[in-house]
Amino acid sequence: MSNELEAFIEYIRVTKALSKRTVEAYSHDLSTIESGTEKALVLLDSSTVFSALKTYENKRTLNRKLSALNAFFAFCYESRFLNDSTRFTLAKIPKSLPKFLDYSAIERAMGMIDTETWIGKRDKALILFLYATGLRISECLDMRRSDIEGNWLHVRHGKGEKERLIPVAASALDAMQYYLDASPFDEDYIWLNYQGNPLSRISAYKITQKYLGVSPHVLRHSYATALILGGADLRVVQELLGHASLLTTQIYTHIQKQNLKETVQQCHPMSMEVERGSKK
Repeated sequence: MSNELEAFIEYIRVTKALSKRTVEAYSHDLSTIESGTEKALVLLDSSTVFSALKTYENKRTLNRKLSALNAFFAFCYESRFLNDSTRFTLAKIPKSLPKFLDYSAIERAMGMIDTETWIGKRDKALILFLYATGLRISECLDMRRSDIEGNWLHVRHGKGEKERLIPVAASALDAMQYYLDASPFDEDYIWLNYQGNPLSRISAYKITQKYLGVSPHVLRHSYATALILGGADLRVVQELLGHASLLTTQIYTHIQKQNLKETVQQCHPMSMEVERGSKK
């Protein structure tokens, strides 16, 4: 790792106080590019960078690495390691609608789980808790027993180290307590594997994939979608999800608009005219 890259990692870790996962992601992405080109990052020109990144067909992955490079080069320019400012344009990603499940699909999945075992109780509780809170999987797996305060969850390790309080449905809390009472371990972390160690992201993915055929993040989208369809204000959803910007939450406005359209079509006597007008 070059001296400039080490200085940047130290800067985002100490001065910017970014989360451990974010620092690790920046470090991994940038050091991989540096080792792949066998040159210090500050010596790379645009053609070398894009040549190094051409193997990444997934545009989201590509943009993550380009964003890391932009942050690095901005730091180097401000720190006088470079005389010129360098910025890479991110790839355009078509806006896609977030995939989500309705509650009936989740209820069906609950019936597939063998809750005679403590592992089964854990799987059911985890799925219900993710759907009931809209947590990021990293936030969920970081949960300690002390984070539950009555019917509220205190998220202490949110993205950007931001804290927030989330109300939790009684059924999700009951399922979690049912699992904890059956668990052979008495650890501070709530979600454990069969050895009594904190559950990993991969294991959590396997659980939701096994019963629902989706990633844990789809349950987060499902939570937000259920709130929007129920009439929740977008800013309230922003707060509950822990989004730093309302722009991030606005991906759910398409659901709001679609719901309004369907309501008019089903309830208004002139709905057929609305339908004809949409086809012009």
